[in-house]
Amino acid sequence: MARLSPLIALPPLIFAALAATFYWGMGRDDPDSLPSAMIGREAPALPETTLPGKEQLTDAMLREPGVKLVNFWASWCPPCRAEHPTLMELSQDMPVYGVDLKDPEANALRFLAEDGDPFHALATDPRGRAAIDWGVTAPPETFIIDGDGRVLYRFAGPLLREDYTNRFLPELEKALSAEQ
Repeated sequence: MARLSPLIALPPLIFAALAATFYWGMGRDDPDSLPSAMIGREAPALPETTLPGKEQLTDAMLREPGVKLVNFWASWCPPCRAEHPTLMELSQDMPVYGVDLKDPEANALRFLAEDGDPFHALATDPRGRAAIDWGVTAPPETFIIDGDGRVLYRFAGPLLREDYTNRFLPELEKALSAEQ
């Protein structure tokens, strides 16, 4: 009589474990959200560089009264270009600060000159060091910051369509109503 190897049970067990993991993942509240360890914490330090002719974004600006946005972007990033009109609109009602990520200076300046500059002040992050400190996975990412310089919300991806309306705007409205 031939003995069966215990290894024969391994493939079905691995499949069952994967299926259970995927099933659990589909049941989360918002499977597309990426939780941020920064929520509720003081905003990390900003780079001390900016583009020529632009106002330097400083840590002190993030601690000024009122809600503000910090947007990590790049001219080479198609989703950043797609969300740009939204940032232009938002900047009419509140400070929108930018961190230009791994971008050649001339390209960033050309982009802002051609499409408009929504940023009240800018920092540049040529090596992506600040992006790592902020927990940015890929541009664009936008952070809602309160008057004490604390991160209230992190939005990964472009501020567009249903995501903007259904996910970002409610968090922004909540932050603005808490400031009043």
